[in-house]
Amino acid sequence: MSSKITCLVPAHDEAARIGAVLSVLVGHPQIDRVLVIDDGSRDGTAEVAQQAGAEVLRLVPNRGKTRALAQGIAASDGDWLLLIDADLTGLTAADITRLVWPVLEGRADVSLSLRGNAPRLWHWLGVDYISGERMLPRALIAPHLAALDSLPKFGFEVFLNRLMLKHGMRPAVVRWPGVASPAKATKRGLWRGIASDVLMIVDILRATGPLTVLSQIASLTRQVR
Repeated sequence: MSSKITCLVPAHDEAARIGAVLSVLVGHPQIDRVLVIDDGSRDGTAEVAQQAGAEVLRLVPNRGKTRALAQGIAASDGDWLLLIDADLTGLTAADITRLVWPVLEGRADVSLSLRGNAPRLWHWLGVDYISGERMLPRALIAPHLAALDSLPKFGFEVFLNRLMLKHGMRPAVVRWPGVASPAKATKRGLWRGIASDVLMIVDILRATGPLTVLSQIASLTRQVR
């Protein structure tokens, strides 16, 4: 099985955190290309990414995560996409290897991370249905770039779940107990963080509807247990 992997890292104002993430990704033996999609950052994110050795695709103005990923997918190549959030802490090369390996070995069609600081409910269910760290075939999502452009800013993960379930993709969940994603309140301040979380939830529900969200969670939970 071909193992050419393009890693996409969507980033908005992550200059303080993205360097540590890229230090793991750039030069990783199983990653062929690291492409940072700088989504209208104003804090030097692109410069930090370039210094770390990543390719950078700059978008102006900010378009939101879904459209940023659509641009990255359009600019990507290879058979596989590895999606990694730019703000992770505690990420190691071994974590990346464990995320890609179930797919490369053929034990799963897609893989999702379950970070150590994910909500307790996701740990109890055994899956984070909106995990931002995934390994998947590029062919699963590449034909749907026009649809991505019509989604809300944070509609990508639930749209991808819909495709996974529609095509009967076998998921693997890879636990990352030492990896965390900082709360939005930590990065942006309490009230801006709360507002961002609310807007994200609204976008998810706009993208697919509450009943579909519950159906996705139930379906993914059954498949990984």
